[in-house]
Amino acid sequence: MSDRPSDYSALPAAHRDLPAASLKRARLATMALFFIAGMMYASWGVHVPTVRDRFHLNPALLSFALLAVAGGSITAMATNASWIARVGTRRACLAGGLTMALCAALILVVPSYWLLLVVLAMFGAGMATLDVAMNAEASAVEQTLGRPIMSALHGMFSVGGMVGAAVGGALLARGMAPAVHLALAAVLSALVLLIACPAVLPHVPHADHPDAATPRANRWRSPALWALGATALVALIAEGAMYDWATVYMRDVVLATPALASAAYAAFSGGMAAARFAGDAVRARFGAPQLVMASASLACAGMIGALLLPFSFTALLGFTLMGLGLANMMPVLFAAAARVEGIHAAEGLAHVAGLAYFGMLLGPVIIGGVAQVTNLSIGLSVVAVCSALIAFAGPKVLRRLKI
Repeated sequence: MSDRPSDYSALPAAHRDLPAASLKRARLATMALFFIAGMMYASWGVHVPTVRDRFHLNPALLSFALLAVAGGSITAMATNASWIARVGTRRACLAGGLTMALCAALILVVPSYWLLLVVLAMFGAGMATLDVAMNAEASAVEQTLGRPIMSALHGMFSVGGMVGAAVGGALLARGMAPAVHLALAAVLSALVLLIACPAVLPHVPHADHPDAATPRANRWRSPALWALGATALVALIAEGAMYDWATVYMRDVVLATPALASAAYAAFSGGMAAARFAGDAVRARFGAPQLVMASASLACAGMIGALLLPFSFTALLGFTLMGLGLANMMPVLFAAAARVEGIHAAEGLAHVAGLAYFGMLLGPVIIGGVAQVTNLSIGLSVVAVCSALIAFAGPKVLRRLKI
């Protein structure tokens, strides 16, 4: 089974008639956008302790600051989708990306905690706007190329995150002031955005799209989007839990050294990056439903192995398998959300991504609550259950949509 469109007349004329060189530039530009998004998010992430120390925050106030980022992101996804559909991915990527960069540069120089909350909320909103717009652009490039590329683009986001974290850590270790580091990252992001955005695909207004003959649907009433969003929510419950609890599991249950415990995050992230660069070929060869079923089954097996055999090697192997298994969930689900009939790609993506963000927020809380009542091993079994649910229901959702 292949995702290759069977009828190129279904593509907008503005995309169907593009020269090969323009299409190549559009793909490279989209890769750059994903890389910059990952790099900036990681650059902010390494400064969470810096924010805590600069503003003298207790755990509750720091959590509220982190919640401001998530709140800004979810609000933007709920409100900006129609605007992105109207103005196009080129303008939306530029506006969202520049907002993200400007706010990142301000995080460590604002004079008060309350202004920090405003800046962080705007940072989250800019990041979410860029996220939806660049995924809509990725879907357009993928359909115009006639072959899957979404997983590789998400792989670029992972690479950007690893580069941002590694370079940021190295610069801070050499004595660079944290505010200077964030300012440099912001300037670099802005320059890449200004260079890349003119190369993205031409905007096709929803009214001019070949699917316009189908009455435009309300995304809030679309069963297909709710099904995709529910699947994405479950997937990010598992992913969010791994980011926050894998290292704790290594320290408290496996009794690993701090250095070895930190390798759990690296093993999971490395597995995700590797699988994303391989995911497009698998999707092209076997189809999206088969990829999701196999990936979720692999993630479930990896988590069960890590829990049943709580030793350093087996736990790290299990976390690597978790990364490999969860890696292609979001690329496949986002690609499907961008193709729901009668709904603009940006609106479909915003709906599914918004629900997925809730999953990312809920995951660590759910695992923590179950662990508080029982223990961490039982808490993390929720991740295995989520993976099993996706392996069972995910392929059915995609087949129903003929993805």
